[in-house]
Amino acid sequence: QVPRRRTPPFLPFPSSLPDDDMAAEFEQVGLAFVTYFYQTFDSNREALASLYRDNSLLTYEGKQFSGAQSIVQQLTSLPFQKIQHQIVTCDCQPLLAAQPNGIFVSVSGNILVDDSPHPMKFAESFSLFQDPANPSNYWVHNDVFRLNYG
Repeated sequence: QVPRRRTPPFLPFPSSLPDDDMAAEFEQVGLAFVTYFYQTFDSNREALASLYRDNSLLTYEGKQFSGAQSIVQQLTSLPFQKIQHQIVTCDCQPLLAAQPNGIFVSVSGNILVDDSPHPMKFAESFSLFQDPANPSNYWVHNDVFRLNYG
């Protein structure tokens, strides 16, 4: 289970870490991001706007959205009042070739919507990029979400 912390996912990457320490840092930032993202999604989807930029991309169930405003509009217009994400897995990898100190995050889990006792399975992947103006902050460049049916 992903640790439930209230801290935002803004942790710096030291630039001269041994490989094992660097992997731990990517994992730490990725887990902090996932915790923050889903706690915010579940309580106040509009507050997710600060995690996206004008060049962010979301694919939600096969539909494409571009830019923070369009993405947050999609997320806030979803047809449920209450939601709870239960994270089952979270895997993180560095994206050094694409973006220095970028992170790829893959999540799977369950979603409970409104008062339904039946969870839906989901998978979501993120590409997180470091903010050049504030290297301790990360933003979502890519977000791909799918419900898993079957």
